[in-house]
Amino acid sequence: MASSKGKMKLEDFDEDETMEELERFDDFTLASSWERFISEIEAICRLWLADGPKNLVGKGASPLGFPKNLYKVKSQLKYGTKSYCLEYYFKTESGKNVEWTDDSHTLQLSFGVKEFLVISPLSASGVVLDAPEASKLLSSLAIALSNCDSVWPAFVPVHDPSRQAYIGIQNLGTVFTRRFEADRIGSQVPIKLMHLEGLYELFVSKFSYSTVEYTTTVAKVQFTMKLTYRTPPHEDDDDSAQVREPMESEENSEGKTQGRTQWDDDCPWTEWYSAENPIKGFELITIWLSKKVESSLEMAELENASLYAADKCFLQPILSPYIGNTIGFASQLRLLVDALGVSYGAQFLEDFVSVENPTSDNLKSSAAVPPPTVLDRVLKDLFPEGAQDVDYVKGEHKNSRAIKGAPLESLFAQFCLHSLWFGSCNIRAIAVLWIEFVREVRWCWEESQLLPRMVSSGSIDLSTCLIHQKLQMLSICIEKKSNSIKDLHKENEEKFDSLRTKQTHGLETSNEDFKTSQQGRRGSSGFAGSMMLLNSCQRMHAPYTQDAPLMTEDMHEERLHALQAFGNAFSFSGQLEKDVLSSDMSAFKAANPDAVFEDFIRWHSPGDWEDDNVNVKGKAREGATDGSAQSDWPPHGKLSKRMSEGGNSWRQIWNSSPALPVSEQKLLLDPNQEGEKILHYLETLRPHQLLGQMVSTAFRASIDTISQTSYGGLKQMEKKIEQLYITISSALKPLQASNSSDKIELIDDLKRLCLVFEHIEKLLTFAASIHRSFLDAPRLSEAIFSQFFSFYLPRMGKGLIEKENVKDFNVKEQVRASERQVILDLFPTPTSNQSWRKVLSMGNLLNGHEPLLREIIFSAYDTMSGGHYESSSPWGSSEEIETHRMYICGTSNDLHVALSVTSCD
Repeated sequence: MASSKGKMKLEDFDEDETMEELERFDDFTLASSWERFISEIEAICRLWLADGPKNLVGKGASPLGFPKNLYKVKSQLKYGTKSYCLEYYFKTESGKNVEWTDDSHTLQLSFGVKEFLVISPLSASGVVLDAPEASKLLSSLAIALSNCDSVWPAFVPVHDPSRQAYIGIQNLGTVFTRRFEADRIGSQVPIKLMHLEGLYELFVSKFSYSTVEYTTTVAKVQFTMKLTYRTPPHEDDDDSAQVREPMESEENSEGKTQGRTQWDDDCPWTEWYSAENPIKGFELITIWLSKKVESSLEMAELENASLYAADKCFLQPILSPYIGNTIGFASQLRLLVDALGVSYGAQFLEDFVSVENPTSDNLKSSAAVPPPTVLDRVLKDLFPEGAQDVDYVKGEHKNSRAIKGAPLESLFAQFCLHSLWFGSCNIRAIAVLWIEFVREVRWCWEESQLLPRMVSSGSIDLSTCLIHQKLQMLSICIEKKSNSIKDLHKENEEKFDSLRTKQTHGLETSNEDFKTSQQGRRGSSGFAGSMMLLNSCQRMHAPYTQDAPLMTEDMHEERLHALQAFGNAFSFSGQLEKDVLSSDMSAFKAANPDAVFEDFIRWHSPGDWEDDNVNVKGKAREGATDGSAQSDWPPHGKLSKRMSEGGNSWRQIWNSSPALPVSEQKLLLDPNQEGEKILHYLETLRPHQLLGQMVSTAFRASIDTISQTSYGGLKQMEKKIEQLYITISSALKPLQASNSSDKIELIDDLKRLCLVFEHIEKLLTFAASIHRSFLDAPRLSEAIFSQFFSFYLPRMGKGLIEKENVKDFNVKEQVRASERQVILDLFPTPTSNQSWRKVLSMGNLLNGHEPLLREIIFSAYDTMSGGHYESSSPWGSSEEIETHRMYICGTSNDLHVALSVTSCD
């Protein structure tokens, strides 16, 4: 009691105000603890009802994540000595419940409800084990919800947690009450309940009406079913093996997997590694929509229905949990980039080889080198015995040449790919392999053996890396060492033998005339058109000349620097150009003994001969129209200004050049000298120069390899590969610079490039797997890949897909009727050793395979008029309500049953 000093007096208020205030108070002095408990539940529910779903989300309701758009709020209560948690589950979007959607909570699917309450004890088990306690909790919820005028269903978890059992209640106005009950048989499911016929009889046994009412209700039973099948595992599937990695430590280098057949044996990357199949299988979901059934016989027929009888079919791939942890080109390229970062710390590759060298102290533990047997195996693969046909264009992507590396099939590209898998691709292992590689190259040089995987003819491809250019030049030098220029001249003589009687511009001469004109001449390939020598009435002869010597990129740069240093392109920049011009002059003199310097200029550099533009008797300047060569002789013209200047270097070379055919000349390209220069370059290459070219070539070879993957022309994949070529080309350009400004930034950029490569590599692996799964149903592969692409793309910039969020990929693709045969092929008939399972399995077998999960909903309806509910119907005379609903979910070893019954109270 309050003191009299602080006590309020009724006379202080008006009578109406007093009564209003008193009505606001609940007198709990005589209320029991149970009544207070009900009042507390009621107060919480009123708050939640007043707020509504949108406001509750704004106030911090917890999203469940799965199902989507489902939220939960909770509040704690006490009843006696026990504490309870009251939870309200709701969706932010209202709408009709659609059966068999993945966007449903277990209780929503079990009982067909939308929003609901759950009250459970705050204990380790979270369930109510005492039956009276469970009944009291349910009664409390029912009374509180009735006081709130709420039709929320409420549930209490009961029994052992493993049974997933519930009891529940829902007030449907003042007349009807809906009661819920769910339980589970965890083992020893009766054989009768493994089949649709027995489950149907279980449902109709719950009817408790008279014979007439029973018959009427049975006639209105609706049936719908969802069957989930999982494709059987392939023989090469091994769930215990996470990632198959090359066992180089066990002398199995090159990343080539030995032993059993793998899913990707015919994929282009399998020469180097075996990828884990990103798709472990498929789940097939078949749905039979609402159908009226009147007897167990109909259920027996449904149990034997084929896949084609299902109303809808959906297919969902099962992703491997290791999809984000695969050894591939990207992971090895990252190691090669690390080696590039280390390479800047030494002058010579030999510094990394010896573990006793102070430079490599930090490499002793991490830079292991494979044993000699592995090294020998790699070298034998790089330098096979016997000649090989090399086609650099074969398999080349249209964007390959944008990357300054080496062609995929070339010797250096294959060296780089082997380096990725040699040991752990550390700098020491690379140094050991490179030194042995150069030794093998020198052996080929000294023994005049053509280099394998190299083209020894044609021009030097300056779009490739310098090492490949050097090896191509060396291959040409080896070939020239074994073929003298005399042999080449004889070959040319034979080649032109058939053309000796025919000259250009339609002029002809007899073999006798040609032989007469050849007297005193050497090295002539035939008449030089209709041109005449200035000092004699002789036809000009075109000589055989040596081919211009091939040059690598660095040789061209040296030539350019020399030209810039001299400042005059007409002044010769080096001995090579002088030698080329002298060779041509000597050959011209040998073929034209009566020639003068002006004759050579007219043949070799027509731009430096200026015609007088005067026709003699209206005839052509260089030949008569009647075929008479003597009629227009001598030609009228003069040398250009630069050729007529005093001290002209060309005239000096002409005067000093002897008359020698190419068969007697010194070779312009000395193969011995040039070959030794190339070997010196390879043997003294700085570590960072080697690693820089290796990184570029390894990226190009890696993407050229995987781009040959067959993935059915998926447009999104094709676009991503083209984008990757452009990205690689742009990111590698700083490596081509002689001096990189910021090496740390360069390495970081290359590591980011490795991550981009890894994402595309994983997308491509998925594309290859889904394509080969549906060769005869390309629409399915395109649709599923598109869904995976949309799922994976937002995660590409946020690291790898981890094991825990692989389950988020649960998008299903509907199977068309024309594609169902392809789906059936995914379920081969079980072998004789597996067929015994049919005896103890439930029905609805698919090619002999039991469903992974079977879900069934039975529903019975009754009309409000003229039936059991007529006297108390608040809806009128023709309304139908669902009186019974049973949800059955499980397999032959596990059965969950949920029943809801609507009654008139």
